[in-house]
Amino acid sequence: MTAAGVRGHARIVARADGRGGTALPVLDGAGPLAPRRTRASGDGARVMLVGSMSGPLGGDRFRVEARVEEGARLSVGSAAATLALPGQAKGEARYAVRLDVARGAELRWLPEQLISAAGSDLTVTTRAEVAAGARLVLREEQVLGRVGEEPGRLASRLTVRVAGRTVLDQELRCGPGAPGGWDGPAVLAGHRSVGQLVVVRPEFADRPAEARLLGERAALMPLAGPAVLVSAVAPDALGLRRALDEALALLG
Repeated sequence: MTAAGVRGHARIVARADGRGGTALPVLDGAGPLAPRRTRASGDGARVMLVGSMSGPLGGDRFRVEARVEEGARLSVGSAAATLALPGQAKGEARYAVRLDVARGAELRWLPEQLISAAGSDLTVTTRAEVAAGARLVLREEQVLGRVGEEPGRLASRLTVRVAGRTVLDQELRCGPGAPGGWDGPAVLAGHRSVGQLVVVRPEFADRPAEARLLGERAALMPLAGPAVLVSAVAPDALGLRRALDEALALLG
């Protein structure tokens, strides 16, 4: 740790092992980010990201990279929610996620929620590069403030590219200093939990999903490629998770 904050980096590489399973030749963590292999079912591998300290705090820089090579299957989760907090170091914290999924590979990226605590200042960027013929399930959930408190400042950008083509590039800014209207009826409408689910499957190229509302607070939208986006808001984290889980079950 320095006056500028903590630096953390985790790197995961999944590779087909030649015996019908998935090996993890790279599973490295530095600073507060520790990837750990856990028991998985079937021919895939499962990794949990474990944080060894609270954060990110002001000035911290975290980065996570995951690459799934051809024929491999990987599921990544986190042991607990990520809690963005104010810190002694000045300036914003940054958390960058880079995902690469090769042809014939599958990645399920299902971390726990990100909680933006009062006084925190965090920018999150998630970028997924998905090859033609690959599969991806990506879930992001943001909770704005702990119980009974206002949120911190949160900027979140999600970019998904399939076969070299951008199918999704969206940004959300919430909390103090965010553009006016973020909490209004056109965006969050007073809700304090917001999330996205992106599903990329080759079969969507021939059988695109239909746009539809999923209850009062969620919507499914086909993207310009073999992918769909589900966006949802909810009063709390539990309601948000339920909405996204139901959407994923609907997609099969």
